[in-house]
Amino acid sequence: MDFKEKILEKAIKNNKKIVLPESFEERTIKAADYVMERGLTGIILLGNRDKILKYAKELGLKNIEKAQIVDPENNPKEKEYINKMVELRKHKGLTSEEAANQLKNPLYLGAVMIKCGDADGEVAGAMNATGDVLRPAFQYVKTMPGISVVSGAFFMLLADKNFGEEGILVFADCAVHPDPTDRELAEIAVSTAKTTRSIGGFEPRIAMLSFSTKGSAKHPMCDKVISATKIAKEMEPSLQIDGELQADAALIESIGRKKCPDSKIAGRANVLIFPDLQSGNISYKLVQRLAGAEAIGPVLQGMAAPINDLSRGCSVEDIIYMIAITENQAAGV
Repeated sequence: MDFKEKILEKAIKNNKKIVLPESFEERTIKAADYVMERGLTGIILLGNRDKILKYAKELGLKNIEKAQIVDPENNPKEKEYINKMVELRKHKGLTSEEAANQLKNPLYLGAVMIKCGDADGEVAGAMNATGDVLRPAFQYVKTMPGISVVSGAFFMLLADKNFGEEGILVFADCAVHPDPTDRELAEIAVSTAKTTRSIGGFEPRIAMLSFSTKGSAKHPMCDKVISATKIAKEMEPSLQIDGELQADAALIESIGRKKCPDSKIAGRANVLIFPDLQSGNISYKLVQRLAGAEAIGPVLQGMAAPINDLSRGCSVEDIIYMIAITENQAAGV
C-alpha cells in the first residue's frame, strides 16, 4: 500500500466530520462522493439540500445523500452560532446583525461550526482565494495553544527510499510565513512534528536547516536557527531535533557523521525545517521538478482545528487526499 492510500485508509477508520463549504464546485462534490463511497462518511456539505442533491444527480453521483447537509439560509443552530460569534468578536464590535450576515457565507459558517464543535475540520479553496478561506478561520477558530503562527508543510515522496522515512520527507514552512522569528520558527518545528505523526504515522527526526553546521559559519541568520532549535526543545523536550544543520549534513549519513558525529539527527532527518519561506518554497519545487518527487500539500498547520486551503487549480484527486489528510489531522493520530 502506497503512502497516499495509507492516508485514505487511516482516515476511513477515524470518525471525524469534515465540512466542505464549496458544495456547488464540481471537483469538490465529486471528491465528496468518492470518499463517501470508500467509507469516509463524516462529510458535511453547506448549501440548500434540494439544490445539492439535484446537482449531484446531474453529475451522476450516487453517494451525496449520505452527507450531512447544512443550509446557511435555514440553519436551526443560527441563534447559537450568532451568540458564539458575538462573544468571540465583541472586542471588535461585531453585532448580531453582522454575525447573521457572515453566517450566510459558507466559509464563515464552516469555521463557526468547527468552533462550536459541530465539525472537526474544513477543506476549501477550489473556488475561493486563500485569504477568503483563512480569514474566518483566523477570526473564529484561531491557532492552537502555544502556537501563534500558521505554516504549511509538504510531504515529499521520493523514489530513493534511502532518504528520510523510506523515501518520505516533510518540508516546512513552504507556503505561508515569509520570515519567521526564532520563536515562530520553533513553533513551525513543533507544529510540523504533530503533522508528521498524525498524517505520516512516523516519529519526526527534525533538522533545522541553515547554511552552517554547528558553527561552521557565523551570521545572524544562523543565530536565528540555533535559537529556534533551543526554543523548540523547551516547548517539547522529547522532540528529536537538532540544528543548525546544512542540508547534506541532515540527509547524508556519511556527511552527518563527519560534520557532527554526536548528533542523533544528522544524516537521519525525515523532517526539514527551512529558515524562511524563500528557501522552503524554492527547495520543495526544486526537489519536485528535478528529483521527480511527488509533493502532497501544503498541509496547513498551527490552527486549533485543521482547515486546509486548496489550490484553485486542484484536481478531484487532490481534494480527495486533502479531505483524508484533514480527517487525520483532526484525529491527531
